[in-house]
Amino acid sequence: MKRNIVIAVVTAAALVGGGTATALAVAGDDDDTTSVTRTDDDRDDRAEDRSDDRDDRGEDRSDDRDGDDDDGAVRAAAGGVTAAEAVTAALKHTPGTAVSAELDDGSWEVDVLAEGDTWHTVRIAPDSGKVLGAQKDDEDDAAEVRAALKGASVTAEDAAKAAAAKGTVVSVDLDDDGDDRGWEAETRASGGDERDWRVGLTTASVTADRDDD
Repeated sequence: MKRNIVIAVVTAAALVGGGTATALAVAGDDDDTTSVTRTDDDRDDRAEDRSDDRDDRGEDRSDDRDGDDDDGAVRAAAGGVTAAEAVTAALKHTPGTAVSAELDDGSWEVDVLAEGDTWHTVRIAPDSGKVLGAQKDDEDDAAEVRAALKGASVTAEDAAKAAAAKGTVVSVDLDDDGDDRGWEAETRASGGDERDWRVGLTTASVTADRDDD
Protein backbone atom coordinates (compact mmCIF):
# COMPACT_ATOMS: atom_id res chain seq x y z
CA MET A 1 0.00 0.00 0.00
CA LYS A 2 1.38 3.32 -1.01
CA ARG A 3 1.89 5.73 1.79
CA ASN A 4 2.31 9.47 1.53
CA ILE A 5 4.48 11.00 4.22
CA VAL A 6 4.41 14.68 4.83
CA ILE A 7 6.78 16.13 7.40
CA ALA A 8 6.48 19.71 8.46
CA VAL A 9 8.71 21.31 11.01
CA VAL A 10 7.85 24.63 12.46
CA THR A 11 10.27 26.36 14.75
CA ALA A 12 9.15 29.34 16.78
CA ALA A 13 11.69 31.78 18.11
CA ALA A 14 11.92 32.00 21.90
CA LEU A 15 10.05 34.89 23.40
CA VAL A 16 12.03 37.75 24.93
CA GLY A 17 12.75 36.98 28.59
CA GLY A 18 13.02 33.19 28.20
CA GLY A 19 10.04 32.09 26.13
CA THR A 20 9.30 28.62 24.76
CA ALA A 21 10.68 27.16 21.55
CA THR A 22 8.24 24.64 20.03
CA ALA A 23 8.87 21.99 17.36
CA LEU A 24 5.79 20.43 15.72
CA ALA A 25 6.09 17.24 13.67
CA VAL A 26 3.13 16.03 11.58
CA ALA A 27 3.21 12.58 9.99
CA GLY A 28 0.64 11.70 7.38
CA ASP A 29 -0.79 8.24 7.89
CA ASP A 30 -4.51 8.41 8.21
CA ASP A 31 -3.97 12.00 9.30
CA ASP A 32 -2.52 10.89 12.61
CA THR A 33 -0.79 13.82 14.25
CA THR A 34 1.85 13.83 16.94
CA SER A 35 3.30 16.95 18.51
CA VAL A 36 6.25 17.32 20.86
CA THR A 37 6.97 20.45 22.84
CA ARG A 38 10.28 21.28 24.53
CA THR A 39 10.66 24.24 26.82
CA ASP A 40 13.53 26.22 28.29
CA ASP A 41 11.88 26.25 31.70
CA ASP A 42 13.66 23.11 32.92
CA ARG A 43 17.02 24.50 31.96
CA ASP A 44 16.26 27.79 33.68
CA ASP A 45 15.19 25.95 36.83
CA ARG A 46 18.39 23.93 36.91
CA ALA A 47 20.49 27.07 36.45
CA GLU A 48 18.64 28.80 39.27
CA ASP A 49 19.15 25.76 41.51
CA ARG A 50 22.88 25.83 40.87
CA SER A 51 23.00 29.55 41.63
CA ASP A 52 21.06 29.02 44.86
CA ASP A 53 23.48 26.28 45.88
CA ARG A 54 26.42 28.63 45.40
CA ASP A 55 24.72 31.33 47.44
CA ASP A 56 23.99 28.87 50.23
CA ARG A 57 27.59 27.73 50.35
CA GLY A 58 28.75 31.34 50.47
CA GLU A 59 26.40 32.09 53.36
CA ASP A 60 27.63 29.01 55.21
CA ARG A 61 31.23 30.17 54.90
CA SER A 62 30.23 33.63 56.12
CA ASP A 63 28.42 32.13 59.10
CA ASP A 64 31.51 30.09 59.95
CA ARG A 65 33.65 33.22 59.88
CA ASP A 66 31.18 35.08 62.09
CA GLY A 67 31.27 32.24 64.58
CA ASP A 68 35.06 32.45 64.68
CA ASP A 69 34.89 36.10 65.75
CA ASP A 70 33.87 35.08 69.27
CA ASP A 71 37.13 33.18 69.77
CA GLY A 72 39.33 35.56 67.80
CA ALA A 73 40.46 37.53 70.84
CA VAL A 74 41.23 34.34 72.74
CA ARG A 75 43.36 32.90 69.94
CA ALA A 76 45.25 36.17 69.48
CA ALA A 77 46.06 36.51 73.18
CA ALA A 78 46.84 32.83 73.70
CA GLY A 79 49.09 32.79 70.65
CA GLY A 80 51.52 35.44 71.84
CA VAL A 81 51.46 38.64 73.83
CA THR A 82 49.46 38.80 77.06
CA ALA A 83 47.68 41.88 78.36
CA ALA A 84 50.44 42.47 80.90
CA GLU A 85 53.12 42.22 78.21
CA ALA A 86 51.19 44.61 75.97
CA VAL A 87 51.11 47.17 78.78
CA THR A 88 54.85 46.80 79.33
CA ALA A 89 55.57 47.28 75.62
CA ALA A 90 53.30 50.33 75.42
CA LEU A 91 54.95 52.02 78.43
CA LYS A 92 58.39 51.35 77.01
CA HIS A 93 57.33 53.24 73.89
CA THR A 94 55.30 55.93 75.66
CA PRO A 95 56.24 56.44 79.33
CA GLY A 96 53.41 57.24 81.71
CA THR A 97 50.59 55.45 83.50
CA ALA A 98 48.69 52.72 81.69
CA VAL A 99 44.97 53.06 82.37
CA SER A 100 43.52 50.39 80.09
CA ALA A 101 44.48 47.65 77.65
CA GLU A 102 42.06 45.96 75.27
CA LEU A 103 42.48 43.42 72.51
CA ASP A 104 40.49 44.95 69.67
CA ASP A 105 40.53 44.70 65.86
CA GLY A 106 43.57 42.44 65.79
CA SER A 107 45.82 44.43 68.13
CA TRP A 108 46.22 45.49 71.73
CA GLU A 109 45.20 49.08 72.37
CA VAL A 110 46.77 50.53 75.50
CA ASP A 111 45.70 53.93 76.85
CA VAL A 112 48.55 55.79 78.54
CA LEU A 113 48.31 58.94 80.63
CA ALA A 114 51.65 60.65 80.05
CA GLU A 115 53.28 63.65 81.62
CA GLY A 116 51.45 66.90 81.19
CA ASP A 117 48.12 65.08 81.43
CA THR A 118 48.25 64.06 77.77
CA TRP A 119 46.67 60.83 76.61
CA HIS A 120 48.11 58.41 74.11
CA THR A 121 46.76 55.21 72.58
CA VAL A 122 49.49 52.73 71.71
CA ARG A 123 48.73 49.73 69.48
CA ILE A 124 50.69 46.54 70.09
CA ALA A 125 50.88 43.50 67.81
CA PRO A 126 49.43 40.50 69.69
CA ASP A 127 51.83 38.03 68.12
CA SER A 128 55.14 39.88 68.42
CA GLY A 129 54.72 42.67 70.96
CA LYS A 130 55.93 45.27 68.46
CA VAL A 131 54.47 48.76 68.47
CA LEU A 132 52.19 49.17 65.48
CA GLY A 133 51.48 52.83 66.06
CA ALA A 134 50.60 55.50 68.60
CA GLN A 135 48.41 58.55 68.60
CA LYS A 136 47.63 61.41 70.94
CA ASP A 137 44.06 61.52 72.21
CA ASP A 138 41.98 64.43 73.41
CA GLU A 139 40.76 63.44 76.87
CA ASP A 140 39.94 65.67 79.81
CA ASP A 141 39.65 63.21 82.70
CA ALA A 142 43.30 63.12 83.71
CA ALA A 143 42.53 64.64 87.11
CA GLU A 144 39.93 61.97 87.91
CA VAL A 145 42.30 59.19 86.91
CA ARG A 146 45.18 60.52 88.98
CA ALA A 147 42.87 60.94 91.97
CA ALA A 148 41.63 57.35 91.63
CA LEU A 149 45.18 56.01 91.47
CA LYS A 150 46.45 58.08 94.39
CA GLY A 151 47.89 55.68 96.91
CA ALA A 152 47.38 52.69 94.60
CA SER A 153 50.12 50.10 94.45
CA VAL A 154 48.57 47.82 91.79
CA THR A 155 49.21 48.86 88.20
CA ALA A 156 47.32 47.84 85.07
CA GLU A 157 50.08 45.32 84.40
CA ASP A 158 49.73 43.88 87.91
CA ALA A 159 45.95 43.65 87.52
CA ALA A 160 46.29 41.85 84.20
CA LYS A 161 48.69 39.33 85.72
CA ALA A 162 46.38 38.71 88.67
CA ALA A 163 43.29 38.24 86.49
CA ALA A 164 45.18 35.84 84.21
CA ALA A 165 44.69 33.19 86.87
CA LYS A 166 40.99 33.22 85.94
CA GLY A 167 41.38 32.87 82.17
CA THR A 168 42.74 34.64 79.11
CA VAL A 169 42.66 38.37 79.80
CA VAL A 170 41.35 40.34 76.82
CA SER A 171 40.89 43.68 78.57
CA VAL A 172 41.78 45.53 81.74
CA ASP A 173 40.45 48.97 82.57
CA LEU A 174 40.45 51.40 85.48
CA ASP A 175 37.08 52.05 87.10
CA ASP A 176 37.47 55.49 88.69
CA ASP A 177 33.79 56.11 89.45
CA GLY A 178 32.29 56.16 92.93
CA ASP A 179 33.80 54.73 96.07
CA ASP A 180 34.32 51.22 94.72
CA ARG A 181 37.30 52.04 92.59
CA GLY A 182 39.53 49.39 91.12
CA TRP A 183 40.60 47.56 88.03
CA GLU A 184 38.06 45.78 85.84
CA ALA A 185 39.30 42.78 83.87
CA GLU A 186 37.56 40.61 81.31
CA THR A 187 38.58 37.04 80.61
CA ARG A 188 37.45 34.58 77.98
CA ALA A 189 37.59 30.82 77.93
CA SER A 190 38.38 28.75 74.83
CA GLY A 191 34.66 28.15 74.34
CA GLY A 192 34.00 31.89 74.24
CA ASP A 193 32.56 32.26 77.76
CA GLU A 194 33.19 35.74 79.15
CA ARG A 195 33.74 36.65 82.80
CA ASP A 196 34.25 40.02 84.45
CA TRP A 197 36.48 40.49 87.48
CA ARG A 198 37.44 43.20 89.93
CA VAL A 199 41.05 43.64 90.96
CA GLY A 200 41.92 45.74 94.01
CA LEU A 201 44.11 48.83 93.74
CA THR A 202 46.21 47.95 96.78
CA THR A 203 46.11 44.18 97.20
CA ALA A 204 45.60 42.80 93.66
CA SER A 205 42.84 40.58 95.03
CA VAL A 206 40.58 39.19 92.31
CA THR A 207 36.85 38.86 92.89
CA ALA A 208 33.93 38.23 90.57
CA ASP A 209 32.32 41.43 89.36
CA ARG A 210 28.98 41.84 91.09
CA ASP A 211 27.48 43.23 87.88
CA ASP A 212 28.58 40.13 85.92
CA ASP A 213 25.58 37.93 85.04
